[in-house]
Amino acid sequence: MSYNMPGYGGGYGPPQGPPPPNHLVWAILSTIFCCLPLGVVAIVFAAQVNSKAAAGDYAGAQSASNSAKTWAMVSTILGAIATVLWVIVYAAALSNSS
Repeated sequence: MSYNMPGYGGGYGPPQGPPPPNHLVWAILSTIFCCLPLGVVAIVFAAQVNSKAAAGDYAGAQSASNSAKTWAMVSTILGAIATVLWVIVYAAALSNSS
């Protein structure tokens, strides 16, 4: 049996089940609400997941999924830290102006 047939991923092997999660919603939300540059990186990786899985590159799809998750997490954490620091600085400025 040849795995170069349509529907078998162009030579990468037989289909291996559903694609890994792409984390696209998390990537978009972290871009909008947290940290724009890192969120864009997460969106790029998230967008690669389904196309790699459809091409039969399941290792590449899993790698892109992991990268999307990592970048979305970093974006969210840095956005949360920046927000907390902003609140502290704002509160300090308000207490000094009184």
